[in-house]
Formats: sequence, structure tokens, C-alpha cells
Amino acid sequence: MTTALISVSDKTGIVEFARELHAVGVKLLSTGGTAKLLADAGLPVTEVAEVTGFPEMLDGRVKTLHPRVHGGLLARRDVPAHMAALQEHNIDTIELLVVNLYPFEATVAKPGCTLEDAIENIDIGGPAMVRSAAKNWNDVAVLTDASQYAQVLAELKADGKVSRATRFKLSVDAFNRISQYDGAISDYLSALELGAEGEQPRQSLFPAQTNGRFVKLQDLRYGENSHQQAAFYRDLHPAPGSLATAQQLQGKELSYNNIADADAAWECVKSFSDVPACVIVKHANPCGVAVGASPAEAYAKAFKTDPTSAFGGIIAFNRPLDKAGAELVAKQFVEVLIAPGFTEEARAVFASKANTRLLHIDLPPGGDKPWDQGLNFMDAKRVGSGLLLQTADNRDFDPADLKVVTKLKPTEQQMQDLLFAWKVAKFVKSNAIVFCAGGMTLGVGAGQMSRIDSARIASIKAENAQLTLQGSAVASDAFFPFRDGLDVVVDAGAGCVIQPGGSMRDDEVIAAADERGIAMVFTGTRHFRH
Repeated sequence: MTTALISVSDKTGIVEFARELHAVGVKLLSTGGTAKLLADAGLPVTEVAEVTGFPEMLDGRVKTLHPRVHGGLLARRDVPAHMAALQEHNIDTIELLVVNLYPFEATVAKPGCTLEDAIENIDIGGPAMVRSAAKNWNDVAVLTDASQYAQVLAELKADGKVSRATRFKLSVDAFNRISQYDGAISDYLSALELGAEGEQPRQSLFPAQTNGRFVKLQDLRYGENSHQQAAFYRDLHPAPGSLATAQQLQGKELSYNNIADADAAWECVKSFSDVPACVIVKHANPCGVAVGASPAEAYAKAFKTDPTSAFGGIIAFNRPLDKAGAELVAKQFVEVLIAPGFTEEARAVFASKANTRLLHIDLPPGGDKPWDQGLNFMDAKRVGSGLLLQTADNRDFDPADLKVVTKLKPTEQQMQDLLFAWKVAKFVKSNAIVFCAGGMTLGVGAGQMSRIDSARIASIKAENAQLTLQGSAVASDAFFPFRDGLDVVVDAGAGCVIQPGGSMRDDEVIAAADERGIAMVFTGTRHFRH
């Protein structure tokens, strides 16, 4: 390796890296501000303008777009004609390229970013050089991130070259970075609608082209069924406190279904922030949810809802799991156990259960934005040759928005039960009916074609678990289209109901509630979950 070309926007660690390159005899080429930084650090550096014979032009838009640069990167050393062409035109080879790109993603993420700001932060020469070097990976090592410096230095010092395997990996990383960069530009520009001259464009939530950018975390043994292949990917920049940030502490590899159910459990349990909570999920639906004074109490209550379904379920806590909670959970068969921490004593309880998967996920930091709460901003669903995109169901619920529509008003305890039931119903597949009381679910009816059937199943679940529904609170994720659904839950013992309202027969349902002597409140928001 004789020559390195360095041109970086993010200058983290670049002086130290260049100093090490110089120490092993690598000649340094650089551009603009990077060249000045290296020279000020006392390093011998040649500006690219001296090599090309052209100064930087057009406010830096043109610096490296020149045959003396791209010829030095693209020439194949094993092709005599290529090397002869370099010699004929007095072009030196470049064996190492260090480039990171203008901060386009960071620029457009800033509040008040204008189209002009965005356009000026679209890098041209950088991606061109990266593509040239990455294409010629057999002869050139290309670095696009400071995290790659250490390994390259280690190999140079040990062997005087960068290994073939490392060069190929760096090439793949480089093309991935260019893909991410171009995708971000496409997403941003495709979402803009130009107005009149001088006006800033309007930005749509849904760009004309969407470019998903995900990083593979792991291959999975199989998908939902054993004949399906699967892998788990995360967002390029995952939200803190989301499932993709989980650290597996022990247990077998996660399966496709484990991950899907774990996400359902974690999303539900972290919606409870003020008190310890436990959620047990089976086949993407909560089969038991409860709050308590401790994780152990929350689990004991959640388990009572449906002990049969809880067998082999996914269990999530919103508080670190201690020994008392772990000992209770360990009495049952659990596939995955999730918490924002495990005490040493809790870990010891599961040490003998080698197959039980323990996942540590830090709770999100909290804040006004969905990603501050570890939430997705967008939801996606594949359909035949297409993709459905929607904003995620992240609407915060304000109890002040509740509307009591019956003559009888809920008591303070009933209101607490209603709010608890409504929070759980959001995470149950539609049609959803949830009976609750005393900070725990009593019966959950999920995923039925008829809301009446969901109500009947929920009451059957409670009966099987020997739980009384007398005086309980019921949440329905969407309105009751007729009074018959309301009659079913009242016949089962419900003393109050929370639902969105909005049916053309709301008056009929309200009259039925008054006739049956229960309180009912409307939220004005439904929570279908398909």
C-alpha cells in the first residue's frame, strides 16, 4: 500500500488514523478542510488539486471528479492494459480511500431545514469515489466510517496490507452506505411538493417512492412454519427501548414467532409507566395483563386471567425482575422472558433453565416523539406485490377527552378500571373485547369476525379461570354496531363500558346501557389491530 486518499465530512479520529498511516509509509492525499486539518497536525499531505491540476471549483462542488482520481482507484492491477494506461497518463494508483459523506440525513432531520440546505448537503464526488473504490475492491480498500479504522490499521501493521476478506467486507459496507445515502435523498425529495417560486415545498408523510433500509440482525431457524425461511432485521437507526435493541442474556435462538410475540408483549407492557406491570402474550394477543405493587404481584394477577393460554407464552415486565418474580415465573413453562433488567438472584433462578430466553431491553427515554418512546413512526404491511404504509397507532389518550354518555357516571374505581381496560384493548387483535377489574384482565376476546363472539369468548375465558365478571369494566376496541353486543357483556356481569362510539346506532346502544343500569363512556378513537 503506497497511497491513501482521505476526504471526510465527519473528522472523528481522522488525524490519529492518518498519523498511523504515515508511520507505516503510506502517502497522504486529501481535499479542502481535511487537508488543512492534517497539515495543521504536522502531517505531510498532498492536496488533490495538485494531483488533478485543477483547483476546487463551484464552492467545493467539484473537487475529485477527475481521471487522475478515478483512474487511480479503478485501474485493475492485474490487467496490463489498465496499468499501461495509468503510466501513459502519469496517473498514480490509490490503494486506500477514506471517505464519509456530507451529512444529508442529519441536515434534513433538523427543524426548519430548507430545500436549499438539503440540496447543498447532497454529496456528489464522495459517492462517486466510494463506488469506484468499492467496485475495485480487489485492489483498493475503502473506508466509510471511523469504526473501520482500527481493524485496517491492525492489518497494515501486522501484514503490510489489508486482507482480501476485509477489503471485500469494506466494499459491501461501502455499497450499503451509498444505498442508505441515496435512499435518504430519494425519500426526502420524493415527499416534497413544490409550491410557488420562493415558497418552501410542502412535505408529505408518504413519499412518491419509499426506500426501506434495514440491517440484518440474525438468520432464523425458520419462519412461522418450518417450511418457511426467515431472518430478523432492524431499522438502520433503531429507536431506543424497542425490541430490535434487545440483548439476549440466555436461552435458545429466537424464532420468528418468538420475535413477533415478544414485540407484542413489550409494546403493551411499556405502555404502563407509573406502576409495575406484567403482560403475557400468546399468538400475538395478550392473554393476561396486570399491574401490582411489584413484578411478582403483577405476574401473579396476569397469570390468573388465563393460566391455560399462559403455558409456553411470552412474558414481559416494565420493571427489572427480582428473585421473587423470577421464582413465580419459573414455576411455569415460558418461551421468552423480557424485562428492563434482571437481578443476579433472578438470573440464578433461570440458570438451570437453559432453553428459556431472557431478553434485556432498556426502557425508552421518554419524550414527545414516538421514537423517544421506543415506538415506530410508521407501520407497514405487505400485500400482493405491494406495501401498505400508515402512521403508527401512537395517539396519546387524554382522560379529559372521555365523554360520559349514560345517565349513570362511572365511579372513581370504575374509571380506573375502564382506563386500564382501554389501554389493554389497544394491543388485542380486532375484534377486541376486554374485561378488567382491580388492575388486571379478567377475560380477553380477540380476533373474532363478530364482536359478539369476542365478548362471549372473553366471558368463557373468565369462567374457565374461575374469575367473576360481576361489576367489571369492559373495553371494546371499536363501537358496538347494535345493542346486542352490549347486552352480552352486561349479561356476563359488566358494570361499565368504554368504547369509541361513532355508530349510526349510538343512541340505541346508549339507551340500552341506561336500560341496563350501567355507565358508558366514549373515547372518540378506535384501535383496530389487524
